[in-house]
Amino acid sequence: MDEQTKQFRLKFKQQLIEWLQLEDKTPEDIVDDQPLFGEGLGLDSLDAVEIVIALKREYNIPQTEVDKNREIFVSFEALADFVQKHL
Repeated sequence: MDEQTKQFRLKFKQQLIEWLQLEDKTPEDIVDDQPLFGEGLGLDSLDAVEIVIALKREYNIPQTEVDKNREIFVSFEALADFVQKHL
């Protein structure tokens, strides 16, 4: 992983924590290949909605683009890569 990707992922982890108000989490708690939902980070469907809204607001990624790429919610890594590609 290159330095630019490392820096982006750290920033994106911090944003995710803020967006979802995960007060008990730090960027270090979010493992790149960990699932976002269920046994992984433990997010739920309301968190997914919050993420979609935040992606539109912060990165101007339309919901239709997210809807076409549902697999981005498999892991933090998949989500971060998707967002980074849209920068």
